[in-house]
Amino acid sequence: MRTMNLGVSDLKVPVVGLGCMRLSGLSLHQANQYLNICLEEGVNFFDHADIYGGGQCEELFGKALPMHADARERIILQSKCGIVPGVMFDFSRAHILSSVEGILRRLGTEYLDVLLLHRPDALMEPEEVAAAFDELYTSGKVRHFGVSNQRPYQMALLQKYVKQPLIANQLQLSLPVSNMIAAGLEANMTSDGAFDRDGGVLDYCRLNQITIQAWSPYQMKEWQGPFIDNPRYEKLNALMAELAEKYGTGKTGIATAWLLRHPAGIQVLPGTMNADRLRQAARASEITLTRPEWYQLYLAAGHILP
Repeated sequence: MRTMNLGVSDLKVPVVGLGCMRLSGLSLHQANQYLNICLEEGVNFFDHADIYGGGQCEELFGKALPMHADARERIILQSKCGIVPGVMFDFSRAHILSSVEGILRRLGTEYLDVLLLHRPDALMEPEEVAAAFDELYTSGKVRHFGVSNQRPYQMALLQKYVKQPLIANQLQLSLPVSNMIAAGLEANMTSDGAFDRDGGVLDYCRLNQITIQAWSPYQMKEWQGPFIDNPRYEKLNALMAELAEKYGTGKTGIATAWLLRHPAGIQVLPGTMNADRLRQAARASEITLTRPEWYQLYLAAGHILP
């Protein structure tokens, strides 16, 4: 598995990690087996959030992969906080600190490698976030920090107050859901893809060495399910099947390789609990699509070139 530095940090991470949102659907035995398959494939980066399964995903992970010293050194743990489900977002110092205590307790670890603020909070006071980050960093409970689903100026405002560099921004990105790429390719056009929904976040992250972590990398728009083997994307699936045969993988491998081919240095976080799909995603780091193949897939997903 290829590795990369996460943002400007010296933290080495695999280019493919595992999103653990669906982990609570497994039994303890199944989770233990699956997490060990991940490690065998070099997928030692695990992305959590305190709201996943109401905390059950983190708790199950901590039981399935007990955090004794040797095991903890082998893995990289990331979690997110800030969402109060169905109620509000909360980036207050008190909420961040209490959330991290809960995360650490459920995972059974003394520290997180990375903590992300989960989506934006309209009432964020950056001074409070900075105070929380300082306390967590100084105590050794969190080593690195980042955000999710934030626009450039939201990150810039936060970074003005926070001493620690923001090293990652977790954003939805897949072949069909690639508006941040389309906005650049269709710049100065009147086509739908030219509409900038992200504030130029792709270029901002590249300029500031912030790693984009792609979540839901196999999803269609508006949470309508996976595009792989979906008849709505017949042309895309036919092309992925053709390329899969060429590169000795499956469609999941090709969809992953498409994201990894982008020069932004994207880290892909599939949420699959299927071992075969996980293996395809992990081994996609060995595939380098040609420039024509990358663009052919982009067009087959329904995008246009001006």
